[in-house]
Amino acid sequence: ARLLDWLQENPLFQLENVHLIGYSLGAHVAGFAGNHVHGTIGRITGLDPAGPMFEGVDPSKRLSPDDANFVDVLHTYTRETLGVSIGIQMPVGHVDIYPNGGDFQPGCGLSDVLGAIAYGTIGEVVKCEHERSVHLFVDSLVNQDKQSFAFQCTDSSRFKKGICLSCRKNRCNGIGYNARKTRNKRNSKMYLKTRADMPFKVYHYQMKMHVFSYKSLGEADPTFSVTLHGTNGDSEPLPLEMLDQIGLNATNTFLVYTEEDMGELLKIKLTWEGTSQSWYDLWKELRSYWYRSAKSSQELHIRRIRVKSGETQQRFAFCVEDSQLTRITPGKELWFVKCTEEWQKRSVSNLL
Repeated sequence: ARLLDWLQENPLFQLENVHLIGYSLGAHVAGFAGNHVHGTIGRITGLDPAGPMFEGVDPSKRLSPDDANFVDVLHTYTRETLGVSIGIQMPVGHVDIYPNGGDFQPGCGLSDVLGAIAYGTIGEVVKCEHERSVHLFVDSLVNQDKQSFAFQCTDSSRFKKGICLSCRKNRCNGIGYNARKTRNKRNSKMYLKTRADMPFKVYHYQMKMHVFSYKSLGEADPTFSVTLHGTNGDSEPLPLEMLDQIGLNATNTFLVYTEEDMGELLKIKLTWEGTSQSWYDLWKELRSYWYRSAKSSQELHIRRIRVKSGETQQRFAFCVEDSQLTRITPGKELWFVKCTEEWQKRSVSNLL
């Protein structure tokens, strides 16, 4: 703060052009500088601000939105160990971005830990998730053509369900250096998925699948994957993560993402992989109904899948390729193509 005050003695120095970047404890130090300088600095970027001794304390004792005209924060290591989180969990900026939910970062998993133990580099893995915030910021500088975007959401669970991929009213933003200066008094939390290494950008898709009927599902939950076919190529099979029960005669929403740009989507292949080991209350409640059809094969009736691209905000409706084949059974697949009578495309990429 004293250094900034001294620099202000030069009439050409503009405090609003100052951008402080702090990692871990340094993020709070940047906040203290912004709090004590005479005037208001332009921007502070907090890279996974330290959690111990700062979680839940008064804003004057940590990084806060009051410390600059714009405070953006990347949270990458908010997972608690023995009740303590290395990175601060609470939102502390105008924009608080939680890549991969802010806890488990790709490339920092158990297999990486075991490999690090074998090579004697366990210290690198311990700080892997904490330092990911730094790498994400650097990525925003060196890979300008592959800018990652985050989406506003109330919590990580809702984001994982694919509910929060809107760019309306500043609900999406770039991350790192290119973050757009916005202020949202109601909710500053934003989420995104990333790759395990640079460039970290992935492409998010919201999948809405309407299940018209099902039968004979037994006591296990179905597991599905989708394969996207676009003008730029085909994706690998992408698992549909089921955080909630599949609803009967209801629209079920999922989040999938690809590491490569698929271009304009042309076709979707839905595959019923088999059954998972988890149980959902809805399945349990309706087991008696399914057992009435125990002699018949397991089956789901799906006619349409709606898709929204997070990055382009384009929306498409995909209908079964063969209108006579709308039922899927374990180990089988259904193909979907654009619904010729109603597909629509809305591009608001200028919002990005």
